Amino acid sequence: MRKIRPVSTPPLSSEQLLLMAREVLEIEADALHQLSLQLDQNFMAAHHLLLGCRGRIVVSGMGKSGHIGGKIASTLASTGSPAFFMHPAEASHGDLGMIVAEDVLLALSNSGESEELLAIAPLLTRRGTALLAITGNAQSRLARLADVHLEVKVAREACPLNLAPTASTTAVLALGDALALSLLEARGFSAEDFARTHPGGALGRRLLLTVGEIMHQGVQVPQVTHQATVGEALREMSDKGLGMTAVVQDTGQMLGVFTDGDLRRALEKGSATLLTDRVASWMSHHPVVTDSAELAATAATLMQERSIFGLFVVDDGRLVGAFNMHDLMRHGIV
Repeated sequence: MRKIRPVSTPPLSSEQLLLMAREVLEIEADALHQLSLQLDQNFMAAHHLLLGCRGRIVVSGMGKSGHIGGKIASTLASTGSPAFFMHPAEASHGDLGMIVAEDVLLALSNSGESEELLAIAPLLTRRGTALLAITGNAQSRLARLADVHLEVKVAREACPLNLAPTASTTAVLALGDALALSLLEARGFSAEDFARTHPGGALGRRLLLTVGEIMHQGVQVPQVTHQATVGEALREMSDKGLGMTAVVQDTGQMLGVFTDGDLRRALEKGSATLLTDRVASWMSHHPVVTDSAELAATAATLMQERSIFGLFVVDDGRLVGAFNMHDLMRHGIV
């Protein structure tokens, strides 16, 4: 069997490679700019169709369109619009049963002539499932079948051969983002809602984790009674390692806080009997505190604004916990 030798081409210089890369980005950026100028009432019709969906948004597409569709489905689902991706070929072999009349099919095809999509779209529309199609050809069969059609037509692909889907896929991906975020705004989807769909990420921790979930509790909370001496308070601070101790009544009611800062201020005043003085004489009487239901991120902001390294947690006037900046860092809050 005859072997076909690859055609050798002279290597491109660094300048030529950078020029080509910039041209790719410029072509794709221009495609997005032109798409933004073309948005019209069809976009609003698509928005209202998806907003009124009582089921789920089922995104489907073949090849590169399928890869873009997977990302669009993921963005929709994480921003308040229940969605999933379905491969159109798999749909023809049983997965079609996952789609119900209340769903909306979001079909992606640059040509609008994808046989796999054309095989399932009529079946779904006959059972009452709405069809939103995004294609590059308004006269295609898929476009004509759709309840709403959005045309994404680019002047040229970024590929030097004008063959590989590049600018067109970028434009469809961006249009999917525009739809998803318009729905986010219409639904009043908040940062807290976003965190609930991303509980494992840093944002989820910042927006969901409460003070009660990160604070030290029980015997780990540094505290002395108002009868304790400064020396006893220092031993408690050293044992618990938070750089502070609460001063409480016998009933558990919090009276004040003694911190490393209070110790420095006492030393500056030069008390000869400091270690045997009552800690209540040197404590801060009106400390900044928080409660266990407060978001840890909110408490972190408070600490930064007040230049406080640690906080005690008080519920209904009773001391229940304590934490410091190291605890916030350990949990990824700051």
